[in-house]
Amino acid sequence: MKKWNFGVVGAGSIAGFHAKAVQSLSNAGLKGICGSNPDKVKNLAEKYNCKIYQSTTEMLQDPGVDIVTIATPSGAHMEPAIEAAHYGKHVICEKPLEVSLERIDKMIEAHQKSGTRLGGIFNYRFNEVERLLKRTADSGRFGKITNASVYVPWWRSDQYYDSSWRGTLQLDGGGALMNQSIHMVDMLQYIAGEVSSIKAYTATLAHPGIEVEDTATAVVRFSNGALGIIYGSTASYPGMYRRIEISGTQGTAIIEENSIKVWQFAKEQDEDKEIVKKFSNIEGGGGVSDPMAIPFEPHARNIAAFIDSVETGQPFEIDGYEARKSVEIILGVYKSAKTGLEINLGPAI
Repeated sequence: MKKWNFGVVGAGSIAGFHAKAVQSLSNAGLKGICGSNPDKVKNLAEKYNCKIYQSTTEMLQDPGVDIVTIATPSGAHMEPAIEAAHYGKHVICEKPLEVSLERIDKMIEAHQKSGTRLGGIFNYRFNEVERLLKRTADSGRFGKITNASVYVPWWRSDQYYDSSWRGTLQLDGGGALMNQSIHMVDMLQYIAGEVSSIKAYTATLAHPGIEVEDTATAVVRFSNGALGIIYGSTASYPGMYRRIEISGTQGTAIIEENSIKVWQFAKEQDEDKEIVKKFSNIEGGGGVSDPMAIPFEPHARNIAAFIDSVETGQPFEIDGYEARKSVEIILGVYKSAKTGLEINLGPAI
C-alpha cells in the first residue's frame, strides 16, 4: 500500500486539524509544514514531528511531497493552489475554496491543465448523520421536497476578530456566511439540489469593527421549486446548535448538530426507530462559540476520500466545481443584500 506524503501550507488554527487528520490515516504521512508565522510553524512541526519548509516553493519542489493541503486565510488559497499544480501536486483545500468565482476558476483551470486533482474540505459531508440525510433525500423518501433550510446561530467574541485577516473582505471574503455557515450552505445544495434564485439581507450588528456581515438571512428558491431559508450569524450569544430542515410531501427531517430532532415519514420503515434511537441526544458543540470545538475525524474521512480518488482515478465528490457551488450561493446572498434585488444564479458548471 502506497503511503501518500502530505505538506500543509499554513500554520493557523485549522492547519492543526489538517495535520492531525493526515497523521491519523494509515496510508498517509505528514512530510512538512510551511507558513508565514515562524513561531506557529515551529510549534506545529514540533507537535507533529515533521519538517519545516522555509517557503511554499521549497515544499512544492520536494519530490517526496505528493499532496498539499491548503490552510491559509480564505483569500490566500489561489496562489499556493496554482503553484502546486505547476509542480504537479494534488491539492485539497480548506473551505471556502476561495473568496471569488474568478479566483476559484483559475484554480480549477490550473489543475485541469496539469492533470492534478483539486478538492475541497467540507467535513460536514462526512458526518454520519448528514450522510444518512443525503441518502434519504436521494432515495425519494421525502417525496417532492418543498422546504430545505439551514440555520447557524453562532457566537464569536470581539477577540475572535482580533486576527488580522478575520472579518476582512480581502482575506475572509465575507463573515458569518463565508466563514462559519458555508458548511451548511454546502449541505443545503448537496441534499436539496441546485439553488436558482436568492433574496437576502445582511447586517453587522454585534461586531462594528469588521468589514463583513455577522448576521445574514436569505430566502432561496431551488431549481426543483422548493423554497428555503439560509440563516447565519456570529452575533447570537451564547451560540446555538446548527440546524438543517428538509421537508417534502412524504416526510420531514430536522437535524440539530449531530442529533435527529424530527424523523417522520408517511411510509415508516423498519429501521426508522433504530435511526432515531442512534442519533438522538448526541452531544457536540460543533463550534457554536469556539471555532476549535470541532472533532478532527470528519476532516480525516474527507482527506481519506480524496486520497482514494487520487489512487483510483474516480471522481472526488467535492472537486473544484462542487466546492465552487457554495461560494456562488453566498456571493449571490451578498449581491442581493447590496442591491436589494432577487438574484438569479446561472446553471451549474
